[in-house]
Parts: sequence; C-alpha cells; structure tokens
Amino acid sequence: MKHQPVFNNKWLPTTKKELEFLGWDELDVILFSGDAYVDHPSFGPAVVGRVLEAEGLKVAIVPQPNWQDDLRDFRKLGRPRYFFGVTAGNMDSMVNHYTAARRLRSDDAYTPGGKSGFRPDYPTIIYSKILKEIYPEVPVVIGGIEASMRRLSHYDYWKDRLEPSILVSSTADLLIYGMGEQPLREVVRLLLKGVPFSSLKTVPQTAFILSEDESLPVQKMWKDLPLHPFEKCVADKKLFAENFMRFEKESNKMVSARLSEPSGSRKIVINPPYLPMEEEEADRSYDLPYMYMPHPRYNKKGDIPAWEMIKFSVNIHRGCFGGCSFCAIAAHQGKQIVSRSEKSILKEVTKISQLSDFKGYISDIGGPSANMYRMKGKNQDLCKVCSRPSCIWPAVCINLNTTHKPLTDLYRKVDGIGGIKKSFIGSGVRYDLLFPEWNKAAGRDEAEYLEELVRNHVSGRLKVAPEHTSPGVLALMRKAPFELFRKLKSRFDNIMKKYDLKYEIIPYFISSHPGCSDQEMKALAAEVKSLGIKPEQVQDFTPTPMTLSTLMYYTGFDPYSGKKVYVARNSEDKKRQKGYFFWYKKKF
Repeated sequence: MKHQPVFNNKWLPTTKKELEFLGWDELDVILFSGDAYVDHPSFGPAVVGRVLEAEGLKVAIVPQPNWQDDLRDFRKLGRPRYFFGVTAGNMDSMVNHYTAARRLRSDDAYTPGGKSGFRPDYPTIIYSKILKEIYPEVPVVIGGIEASMRRLSHYDYWKDRLEPSILVSSTADLLIYGMGEQPLREVVRLLLKGVPFSSLKTVPQTAFILSEDESLPVQKMWKDLPLHPFEKCVADKKLFAENFMRFEKESNKMVSARLSEPSGSRKIVINPPYLPMEEEEADRSYDLPYMYMPHPRYNKKGDIPAWEMIKFSVNIHRGCFGGCSFCAIAAHQGKQIVSRSEKSILKEVTKISQLSDFKGYISDIGGPSANMYRMKGKNQDLCKVCSRPSCIWPAVCINLNTTHKPLTDLYRKVDGIGGIKKSFIGSGVRYDLLFPEWNKAAGRDEAEYLEELVRNHVSGRLKVAPEHTSPGVLALMRKAPFELFRKLKSRFDNIMKKYDLKYEIIPYFISSHPGCSDQEMKALAAEVKSLGIKPEQVQDFTPTPMTLSTLMYYTGFDPYSGKKVYVARNSEDKKRQKGYFFWYKKKF
C-alpha cells in the first residue's frame, strides 16, 4: 500500500482492542458490512457510521465478518445498546459474485487484494439471521442497495423465481431504503428520547413487518395503497406486474403513498420517503470527518480495487431522472437530483489534493450521471405529484431546468484550485440533454459545456451510453434515439479537429435486453461499423431486482402496454447476441 495510516481516535473501531484504545466499555450501534472498511463518503457503511457518530453515538464497524467458522466475529464486540446495522456493502452481492451468465467471478473489488470469498451470497440475509440467532432481543436494521431493491416481492435472477421481501428472509426488524441519512437520524432521535424500537412504525423511508390482523399505524398525512399478496403474484405474473407499476409510479413521486403487501400471515409495510435533501443537508453528509483511506487493518494486505478507482474522485450529486428501464438508481437514490454546494465540493477537492500520493489529477467530478448537477423542476409543486419514470423520456419535461452553466463553472473552479493539474469526468454523460433536437431548452450553455468537457476534462476517452441502436429496444429501455449519438460523435470529432486533440469516444452497449433479438443485434453491428467504432464497453443484460427490464425479462411482456416482449433466456442465445459486438474479430 502507498499509505500506512495507524489506528487513532479518528477511526471508527473494528476490534475489541480498538475499543479499549478508545476507552469504550459499551457500544450504541454495531455495523456489519460485506465490504472492507474504507472511511470515505463513497462507501455507504462509512457514511452510516459517521452519521451515527455525529448524532453522539458510539459506533463500531465489523467489515466482512467470517460467517463460516464459530461466528466469533459476530460476538467479539458484544451486544449494542440500540441496534445492529447490516449492509451487503456498496454493491448487490449477487452482481458482485456472478456474471450475467451466472458464472462465479474470481475477484471482489471491495476486498483487499481484490480477493473473492470474503462475503457470502446475500450477506444481508446471512448476517441478519446470525445476529438474530445470537442476540434475539437486539433489533437488526438492514439497508444498502441489496436490501433497498428487495424491499418488496421481487424476481431473483440467480434463483429464477419470485422472492418475498428481504424483511421476511432476513428476519430483520427494520429496513431503511434509499440513501439513509434522514431516516437514520430520525430513528436515533426517537431512540434517544426513550421511544421503544418496536414503536418505530411511522419513520419515513423505512419498511417493517406487521401481522396480517394488525392495523397500519395512524399517520393522517399519508395515503395508503395496497398491493397484491406475494402468493398471488407467484401464481399470476400479471398481478406481479400490477404491483410493480404501482411501486414504480409511487417511487417516482416526491410525495407518495404508504404501500402494504401481504406475505403469508404477515404484511410488508413501506413508508413513503423523505423529501429530497436540500443542499445544506447534503453537504452535512459529505463534510463529516472521513479519513479518506482504508482502515489500518488492511496495511500490507493489498490494495482495495474499488477504493483505488475512486480515491481521487468527487461525487457532486445523487439521484438520476433518466429513468432507464434497466437501472436501479431512481428506485434507490431517487429521481430528484440532490446536489452539493460548490463550497462543499471545492473543500473536498482541496482535501484530496493534500493526500500523500495525490499527483494532481482528479479522476472524476460526477455522480450517477455526470451532467445533472443542480438540475431540478422549475415548479417543485408539480414534481411532488409527478409519477413519470423519466424527466427526459419520451421527451424532456418542459418543467425541468437543464442549464449546464453551473456545472461548467464548477469544472473551472476545481481546476483553479492549487495543486490540481487537471480534473477528468469519469461518470457517463447524458448527451441527450445537450442537443435541441431532443432537449428544446438546450442552447449556448450546453454547447459551451460540451466544448469545456471534451477540451479539458477527457482522459483520453469520453464515456457515453447509447445502449443500443434499435428504436424498439431503445423505447423499452427508455433511452433516446441513436441519431443523437451520431450528432454527439460529429460534434466530438469537430472539437477534436478544432483543438488538434486525439481523444476517443467510447459508447456503452447492452445485449440480450428484453425486446432484443438477433435481428436487432445484426442491425446494431452494422450501425456501429458504419461509424468506424469497434465496441469495447459492452455487457450482457443482467436482471437485477425491482427494475422494469427485469420485470419484462421475468414476465415476457411490457406491463404498461401489455404487449409481449421477446426475451433471450438461454446461454447460447445470450452468447450469440453479445458476439455481434465483436464483428471485427475472427473469434469471440
């Protein structure tokens, strides 16, 4: 490792010895994570730990506990005063473990040395059940992307069947979905007031289980929306599709209903989310005292690939209003953009510039999408009740402010900080926002942004994601027409020529998406070949829980139109489709 930090009172403790160093006899909360402990705002467990610490609690993290021995890792720190927190980590464990062909991966980017085997499949379930067996009286709170996207009944690609809410399979007491700072702070506030954990039934952005004969807790400001029972969804795919549409429409609203889904002799209750954080509150999460490096326990154990990839990057916003059918971001982070202030971002850039191995280059200034910073509805009252899955498909909403000027200004301010030689944009750019052919509001600001981006912030390659060329497949994906990529490439080539640059534009594509047959893949190969592009950034569609694309994969139809959709299911079909990307190779 290039850095050799030592444990001190600035770290969250991970062992009994570290607790003794701090002089702590008892912990308030103990967190269990499937990832190695990296104290950085891009790593969810670290954020949760720092938020709890800021609320005055004594918090420890047990990263990647051994679940196959005598379970000493689950016992070593004892019983917390308030609850255990459990997360699989920054990635869904099944995506982390398996390829789209369900083949086991040989590495894990969130483990020192990139080694595999340090977490189980479904760690949220495994860790939670172990903790409930050892400490049945201690509440378990689950969260993170794995739990969040399984909060209701969902199709599990790896088991090839419908599964009930993860609350059922994990036996956890409470689920915090989405970005958890707001509900977490409210849970702590209530517990510190002496409210019993069992009474935490009206905290927004949480989910829990009631027995079938229990009434929903009184909350006069909330509307209630029942869903079909899990068992009926297993028997009837159309009912499952109806549940999904209700869930998606509600999750896209800023002010949504409380959902309840019967499951066996119980019912899953999903409280509506908090309103999106304001800038000041977002800053609060990023301004916490992170160490910006892996815990000292990993010294001499090898680099953590995920950390090495983002260590010199800055996340400037959360959320995405793109609404892509295959993406889980909106259902997890939200459709509304939550942006940080310039002051907070520049403060973090300055902090990064002072790291011992920093060489002057910021690897990314971005977020789920690179160029949605500070974009929001002009009339927020309309946004509160809008259930559109996307603000930019099938057309850009006239209520959406899409100016890129704040982002262009931010890029220039970052590059003006002492010690910064250059800042790059590694996140994917939504180029459909840049052209008046799709976004009628696009004009001089967007043209200036694109030129600034390409001229000063491309590290050899500009990443964009047209995903496909077929109009039919793109419509199912909720993506803009491929003609816009042609427009982007033409503008990109002109900027190359104007400034005598030698960069490349790299498009991302997906094969085997619902609606895509061999015919569409042949057309895609011909289209990209005509542009002189040899695709590299390609992937086979992987169905992940609670996305529209996954629902179409499972049911074989589009729930909104009722029309049948072709699905490539067997491995030979999927392999053949992916092969079309590599028309320029003799073998693939």
